[in-house]
Amino acid sequence: MGDEFEVTVTGLGELDVTLSRAASRALPETEAVVTRTAELVTQGWRARWAGIGHAPALPAAVGFDLYHLPGSVRARIGPDKNARQGALGNIFEYGTVNNPPIPGGAPSLDEQAPAFASALDALAARLVEGDA
Repeated sequence: MGDEFEVTVTGLGELDVTLSRAASRALPETEAVVTRTAELVTQGWRARWAGIGHAPALPAAVGFDLYHLPGSVRARIGPDKNARQGALGNIFEYGTVNNPPIPGGAPSLDEQAPAFASALDALAARLVEGDA
């Protein structure tokens, strides 16, 4: 046979503890980042739709809900169709044959995307470094 190598690795116990600790804190910490971003997207969306004379209640219909699935958290952001004028959300966001769109959601999401990605990167670094 060929040459044999012997390798000794130390510190795996500490690595295991660090990764276990990071995993246990990841979901609650991620939920905080997702919640804050959803709040900011909602605020931006409402601001973009503020002042529409024939739909004054539409901005107030925009909100968000958090959804928890095993190992993940998600936010659904947008107009509540059951709220006053909320059913008009698709018409305003995407337009119709007779009405041009007045986008509120897409630009608000685009505006927050870089900060969201940065916050998740910083969170991952803190979790692995044990600073979270």
